Amino acid sequence: QVQLVESGGGLVQAGGSLRLSCAASGSIFSINAMGWYRQAPGKQRELVARITSGGSTNYAYSVKGRFTISRDNAKNTVYLQMNSLKPEDTAVYYCNADVVPTTARRGDYWGQGTQVTVSS
Repeated sequence: QVQLVESGGGLVQAGGSLRLSCAASGSIFSINAMGWYRQAPGKQRELVARITSGGSTNYAYSVKGRFTISRDNAKNTVYLQMNSLKPEDTAVYYCNADVVPTTARRGDYWGQGTQVTVSS
């Protein structure tokens, strides 16, 4: 069984910063790409940032230059540093990982989501 647990969401004023963390645990052989997605009310879930096991990154255009994704492979953890936050960044943020478990087939796993609210 593989679990992703997010932390670090909350309420912040526009222009502020937050750092999200997501730790993967369980019967893990390896993790390929990890990423962060978000879903605002009434909108579809969208990719925010993604990082491969080798450290290559890509970002949504709307967050480039403000958000930074990183990972600690030894801890099976991915981070999202969010700076210069805007009200339009308000959403539930979900962690995602492409995991190869030790006793199951490779699969796509999701965290439970963490709320980020940016006030104007």
